[in-house]
Amino acid sequence: MAVSPLPSTPKATRANTSALFEVRPDIWGLRNVFANLYFLRTSASSRQWVLLDAGLPGSAKEVQKAAEQLFGADNPPQAIILTHGHFDHVGALAHVLALWPRVLVYAHALELPYLTGASAYPPPDPTVGGGAMATLSFLYPKQPINPGARVQTLPADGSVPALPAWRWVATPGHTPGHVSLFREQDSTLLAGDAFVTVLAESGLATLTQRQEVHGPPAYFTPDWQAARRSVARLAALQPELAATGHGIPMQGPLLQQQLNRLVLDFTALAVPAQGRYVPEPAVADATGVVYVPPARRLVPGWAIGAGLVLVGALLWQRATRTVGPLAT
Repeated sequence: MAVSPLPSTPKATRANTSALFEVRPDIWGLRNVFANLYFLRTSASSRQWVLLDAGLPGSAKEVQKAAEQLFGADNPPQAIILTHGHFDHVGALAHVLALWPRVLVYAHALELPYLTGASAYPPPDPTVGGGAMATLSFLYPKQPINPGARVQTLPADGSVPALPAWRWVATPGHTPGHVSLFREQDSTLLAGDAFVTVLAESGLATLTQRQEVHGPPAYFTPDWQAARRSVARLAALQPELAATGHGIPMQGPLLQQQLNRLVLDFTALAVPAQGRYVPEPAVADATGVVYVPPARRLVPGWAIGAGLVLVGALLWQRATRTVGPLAT
């Protein structure tokens, strides 16, 4: 089975049972239950590559298998770039670093406290509403990881290690040091969770992968004003194609129309009607989190039960999905 091309419709996407998908001829994504990570070839004729983000806990073998299919065995990445350090983007990092002992990890300086054990992120907010993924967010891992000295700061000039055609763009809000990657030559954007192409709060939308532009996952976003500015910054790049941390890549006029609409009406479309961080943001500096607003209300037990059912369906979907062989 060949890697599926970039889908043009949600229907075509739902029919795809392969977790590995082509974004561009030199970019592939791997859907890991509900989060995406990406494999980027360093140049058109090279077998060298870079890993963007590191998936959920327990996914290291899946990442390794996909990498070997794409680039061959015994061929570690030139670097690992992190858009941010939430558990669904770094969950397999310790294990892949053990597989590739000489590979360095790069992240924004303001993200380092959460990647060196210095600070935990602000607590997730299960009261934002929107569905099961939000309701169950209080169960998600919250503690920082610490891969040691192998974590380095991204170059201050905006360049991306091992990817000369790309530049990183600071897109805080979802986390203090969140970054996105942009390639100007073909207007390709790898947005991380600065915005996403599925309603990330909804277990049903995550299960069906209904394709549409949304703001960052609300349950893990502690600064909505910064998030709004970041979405506007990315929209100003006029991306032709955007691949995000959650959802299916989008391209062309539909992407640009929905992204511009999100910028124009960010409060109504992205900011939850209620939530811990809606009245005031969490505050962080170079040392980590320094202030967190008080929690506001509890989640009803029935909502937790319904959420567990939908998350179970997602895990079943993962168990029945395989990473198919690639076209040569």
